[in-house]
Amino acid sequence: MGGVIFLIIMLAIIVIIAYKTIKVVKQSEVYIIERLGKFHKVADAGLTIIIPFFDHVRSVVSLKQQTMDIPPQGVITKDNVTITIDTVVFYQITDPAKAVYEIQSLKKGIEYLAITTIRDIVGKMDLDETFSSRDAINQRLRVILDEATDKWGCKIDRVEIKDINPPADIRDAMEKQMNAERNKRALILQAEGERQSAITLAEGKKQAAILEAEADREAQIRRAAGEAEAIEAIAQAKAKEVQMVYEAIKKADPDEKLVQLKSLEALEEVAKGDANKVFIPFDATTALSSLGAAAEMLKDKKEGK
Repeated sequence: MGGVIFLIIMLAIIVIIAYKTIKVVKQSEVYIIERLGKFHKVADAGLTIIIPFFDHVRSVVSLKQQTMDIPPQGVITKDNVTITIDTVVFYQITDPAKAVYEIQSLKKGIEYLAITTIRDIVGKMDLDETFSSRDAINQRLRVILDEATDKWGCKIDRVEIKDINPPADIRDAMEKQMNAERNKRALILQAEGERQSAITLAEGKKQAAILEAEADREAQIRRAAGEAEAIEAIAQAKAKEVQMVYEAIKKADPDEKLVQLKSLEALEEVAKGDANKVFIPFDATTALSSLGAAAEMLKDKKEGK
């Protein structure tokens, strides 16, 4: 019976020693191993053997990228407006030993450093500038925090401002200003549209008036040309009539009085035209003079008889 108890005790001791000796480190984690109270080594992922009662695991450090929410902070801007800023920090431990031994609490150190840096940066800006310069604020925060935490074995990957909340009265005033700006832009766009419409209508009327004037001028030119051609045709027709009368008189052997009478009748017919002025072609005047000459010849013949 005593031998069984001894075996059980020995087995328990072996299990305890194995538990204390063999350590399995998970992926993306490291163990900080101390020996007799001093830093001994950093155990990477996998199986690690330590000496019981001499070595112990001081800390388990994650090498993954981690996030930390900074509590919302009230910050006074350059123009004396108190705003609340909510920030998140993305960081990763690059040197586990420094992250454990160089600072009491890495997360607390990052948090306090972020708060003081935010107040320093935003305190130098106006309210409107804080809303329009988020990217610049994020970049400056990241650079400052990264430089400050480098000695702690930590790298700051990103800093993002999640929200900026001004006081309720300031927010109402900003909304009213924004609505006023929208209404102003709408009125400007409407006025610009009406102006462009008026210009377009005026240009259209101008072009229509120009085309109408050109059409009237073209119509008057063509009308005048038609009237001139009509007058010329009438004059030529009357000249032919005079010529025919002359030929008829010549064949009929008229006396002087009859020739004068027919000439006057021909001129009377020519003068009955629609035009105010009658242009007698050169051929017609020649025909009239020929009539006069014919009359003189007839007169001389009669006197000779």
